[in-house]
Amino acid sequence: MERRIAGRDGGRLVFGRETRRPPWLRKKRNLSDAVLCTKAKLHGSGLHTVCESARCPNLAECFGRGVATIMILGEHCTRDCRFCAVDHGPPERADPREGEKIARFVRKVGISFLVITSVTRDDLSDGGASHFVEVTRTLRALVPELAIELLVPDFSGTDASVVRVAEMPIEVFGHNVETVRRLYSSARRQADYERSLSVLKTAGRVCGERTMVKSGIMVGLGETEEELLELFGDLARTGVDILTIGQYLRPSRGNLEVFRYYRPEDFERLEQLALLAGVSAVKSGPYVRSSYLAEENCAEARSKVSKKKII
Repeated sequence: MERRIAGRDGGRLVFGRETRRPPWLRKKRNLSDAVLCTKAKLHGSGLHTVCESARCPNLAECFGRGVATIMILGEHCTRDCRFCAVDHGPPERADPREGEKIARFVRKVGISFLVITSVTRDDLSDGGASHFVEVTRTLRALVPELAIELLVPDFSGTDASVVRVAEMPIEVFGHNVETVRRLYSSARRQADYERSLSVLKTAGRVCGERTMVKSGIMVGLGETEEELLELFGDLARTGVDILTIGQYLRPSRGNLEVFRYYRPEDFERLEQLALLAGVSAVKSGPYVRSSYLAEENCAEARSKVSKKKII
């Protein structure tokens, strides 16, 4: 089944096809006992996850391994990006005990690597940076052996907020650019391409040798290879160490339609193009997400980044 779709992009009419997902994008979601157990532990700890809020297709696989990406600063985002399933609405008050709750969950499930992200909080003067700092400090005090990856919003372009978070003792500082410059007006109307590059550039300048800088994008929104090459070059120049590339999958009928489904071999080509552009480590595939297999990707990328520095 497929149907012809039409829409406007930058003032010009474009056509694409919305089709049923191809075979390589039909992942089964098995709600096993392990998945339900992780859900119960998360909800019992009073924690939110981007896995559930963003309707991640990898949820069952990750929860089945006892792994989750924690989402702090509430469940409601002050922005309404058209690709994202996270709820848009009045933001909640930041929970001052969130760091302690996360620490208890980490000890309960016994994980050694944790990714923490958040909704965007344009209502806060620092964009929520101080809360990221407090949560990280609490985790460092209560679970000192834990490896931490922070996936942050753009903090409305406030350089001081980026610096505060990038200076924390963490393994990975992440900020996703999500898509190419041209598609920001349709997919990320309240964000700015240059602002996101600035966040990554500042992080690259501030982060110590211990911390790698990471970004992620999704493809299938109508981008061209030329635009992706520009993006790869921009990310390399900002000092990004790790890049993840995955297929955009429409989370609901209220979100943008898929313009194109990339084949597995297309993702292999994109990985090579990003590496040639100067990004040290690239993970590219249909189901790749910024936080997917984050611990394994971090270890692999650290080896590649170290080798590059030695050479």
